[in-house]
Amino acid sequence: MPWTHYIAWFFGGAFLANAIPHFVSGMLGRAFQSPFAKPPGRGLSSSTVNVLWGFLNLVFSYLLLCHVGEFDLRAADDAMALGLGMILMGVMMARHFGRFHGGNATVAK
Repeated sequence: MPWTHYIAWFFGGAFLANAIPHFVSGMLGRAFQSPFAKPPGRGLSSSTVNVLWGFLNLVFSYLLLCHVGEFDLRAADDAMALGLGMILMGVMMARHFGRFHGGNATVAK
């Protein structure tokens, strides 16, 4: 199998992880940071923008996972590429958005 398929599935996982907070925040009617806010990634975008941005990320994820190669969620190597994309994007998002929402609290000594 070409290694490019694993790269595509990695980014499919990253887009899937990015879709979740935007889509859910938008469905809950909450404003959330997005690339379209001012300043980008720091300011808040409307719930509608977040639903649309989350859905677009789901479309990108679908295209990368279902239309590049033959992704099989039951195959460990395929699932690992997806999972690595999800966990790395999740950690990056947690660190970035934690600054705005109190998620980067330090433990008191």
